[in-house]
Amino acid sequence: QVQLVESGGGLVQAGGSLRLSCAASGRTFSNYAMGWFRQPPGKEREFVAAISWSGGSTHYADSVKGRFIISRDNTKSTVYLQMNSLKPEDTAVYYCARGPGVTTRQFAYNYWGQGTQVTVSS
Repeated sequence: QVQLVESGGGLVQAGGSLRLSCAASGRTFSNYAMGWFRQPPGKEREFVAAISWSGGSTHYADSVKGRFIISRDNTKSTVYLQMNSLKPEDTAVYYCARGPGVTTRQFAYNYWGQGTQVTVSS
């Protein structure tokens, strides 16, 4: 059984930064790609970023490109999302998920965390 636990969310002013973490249980973390998704209030969940099993390949949504950085530490079974230059429209519940590769397709991810709230004030 794989469990994913996000942390690091909170309230931040526009222009600020936050770093989200997602800790995974199990011994197969390094075999899988990981992704971050978010669900803004009243909207559908959307892709944010993904990283390959090795960390050598990443992909970002256009809305966060140049501001967010996804990374991972396989020795700690943890994936991170460094969020800089935050905007009010980044307000959402952020989820991490385990997937087969670097893909934006949500249905490809088979394990999900419970989410962490990020609120950006203007």
